[in-house]
Amino acid sequence: MARLTSKNLSVQGNNVSILNEVSVTFGPEELVGVIGPNGAGKTTLLKSLLGLLKPSSGDITLDGKTLGSWSRIDIAKRIGYLAQGAPCHWPMTVERIVEIGCSPHSLPLWGIDAEDRKIVENALRLTGISHLRDRIVTSLSGGERTLVMIARCLAGRAEILLADEPVTGLDPRHQIKVIQTLLSSVTKNTGVVMVLHDLSLAARYCTRLILIHEGRVTAEGDPTSVLTPKNLSDVYGIDASLREIDGQALVVCKDIRI
Repeated sequence: MARLTSKNLSVQGNNVSILNEVSVTFGPEELVGVIGPNGAGKTTLLKSLLGLLKPSSGDITLDGKTLGSWSRIDIAKRIGYLAQGAPCHWPMTVERIVEIGCSPHSLPLWGIDAEDRKIVENALRLTGISHLRDRIVTSLSGGERTLVMIARCLAGRAEILLADEPVTGLDPRHQIKVIQTLLSSVTKNTGVVMVLHDLSLAARYCTRLILIHEGRVTAEGDPTSVLTPKNLSDVYGIDASLREIDGQALVVCKDIRI
């Protein structure tokens, strides 16, 4: 069971501070939502946790070991990454794309073994895209491509999946489908961290929220404790509150003055 931690993490870009002393921990059995305004540092946090960006100060550890001491292949075995927009420009079939997800553990370019075949089939089933296996991925809709890339991550057997805005630009049905798929992948051995802008979806599905503003963690906890009127006003500049309608959490926002 992987545990990914940052302690007093700070990151700069072009001599501008992007993250400031961010301390967070991610592990199994959670669907964690990272929320905050545009430019708050959410994507920078995910890329830093993957080792794609170098911190200016602070530490990142994976299972108690400094992230820099892990090889790229061993990081890939433990941490999966779903990039923003689920980019995929390869003219390959859905099945082949998902098979490539096995690459941290095997050599899919030369074919996969029986164990990997079972894992690929399970990933296709969990994401509900078995019927698309022979389609060329570039011919799919945005929502379908996102599900393909989630299946690819699941085939990699990562214990922590970092998803950057996985539902941005999708219609409501595919938004819910994608998040439910991510939620179904959470087990006693795996966890998911996703960046979200839709606060109602975050409140409805996430077990924990991390609110980032101007590069700092402003609030962290369950949705009720994070999505308070004060936090929504201070961070987003909106008059809003978290309510329950027909048993579902919903962030209701009043009009703003223009």
